Amino acid sequence: MLTQTPLTTEQKQTLDELPTIWVRNDEQLDKLMDEIDEVDIIALDTEFIKRDTFFPRLALLQVNTGRAIYLLDVPKLDLYDFWQVIADVPTMVLHACGEDLGIYYLLSELPALDNVFDTQIGLSFLTGELSFGYQKALLDTLDIHVDKGESQSDWLQRPLTPEQERYASDDVRYLLALYDEIKTQLTDQHLFDFSKQDSQHYAHELYQVSQQDDDKIYLSVADFRYSREQLAILQALCEWREQLARSINRPRTYILRPQALQEIVEKLPQSLKQLSFTSIKPNVIRMYGQEILKIINDIRKNSDDSYPDTLPIPYRSLSDDMQKQLQSLIDNQATIINVPNNVLIRKKWLTDVYAFAMDNNRELPIYLLGWRHDWIIGTLVPAFENLIANKNNDLVENVNP
Repeated sequence: MLTQTPLTTEQKQTLDELPTIWVRNDEQLDKLMDEIDEVDIIALDTEFIKRDTFFPRLALLQVNTGRAIYLLDVPKLDLYDFWQVIADVPTMVLHACGEDLGIYYLLSELPALDNVFDTQIGLSFLTGELSFGYQKALLDTLDIHVDKGESQSDWLQRPLTPEQERYASDDVRYLLALYDEIKTQLTDQHLFDFSKQDSQHYAHELYQVSQQDDDKIYLSVADFRYSREQLAILQALCEWREQLARSINRPRTYILRPQALQEIVEKLPQSLKQLSFTSIKPNVIRMYGQEILKIINDIRKNSDDSYPDTLPIPYRSLSDDMQKQLQSLIDNQATIINVPNNVLIRKKWLTDVYAFAMDNNRELPIYLLGWRHDWIIGTLVPAFENLIANKNNDLVENVNP
């Protein structure tokens, strides 16, 4: 449970008076890196533009060292050494770090980070909310209000407006204080180590996503009901889209949205006219329609030996009664360890456990390792196996009454 603990007047004044320092050249960046080497914890945030490009354009980096807030004018800087310096600091605090670390892995080309603490993840252990926004987090935890009106502004413009600069500074100004309070409350409830481990697992998961081969991207769009041929076509289309989007530096959805990919796989069009009956944009059909049709036809000519395996049946395919039995086990464990049940295990993760129970040669994803692992292996997997066995017995009885 989250308790609001407002900062004292003196504490808030100290944070409000932290100087904001621009870093616009390599000499200033060297001084900042020296300062980071002297501290045990920093707060980090990024501002970038990614409305009409494949690759995000990093415009600004904000760093709070506890001594000052630094705004890094990214287009003017060589950040090669900076990425390693922040990887070496003992603790790096972010809020909702997914996009920030996505950019870090893209630009740094360094291994997965082991020093990340995500305050959004920490708050999920206290509230059961998985998408706790930064503005709400500060208000509900420290009784601090920050304005978020500049979030969609042009961060590449120079100079920034006073409102943009204040917004950027405030994104890290109170983040270390937020971390301190969340850590205190989590420690009191014996949950800090769990949340720290989840933050680090998430950082590693994001790294794995950044390293994902093009031929695996289809898995985020695929449906378990697709045949192996349909999956092969989807795989080829996603791989083609990825390479094209990268080469022209446009978003994947500029070429084909997930809905369009699914429509192609399900309808298997054989002409430009049939393509026009899908949600594909007319200009895409005009420019790339023949390529799309060729991909479909080429895959259909291939031997099915080259097709991907079908996907595991999702957890939601189990009967309501089976799902209730599993939910009872989840609720019981959540009560025992004082963790919200949707934080203990998310619905989408249950499909991974279900697949593992059906085939123990599969590997559990990283987010199901660590503090959850013993319970999953000792309780949840056997429960799935029993349900699967009972389900199969019922099918046999129905076939042979």
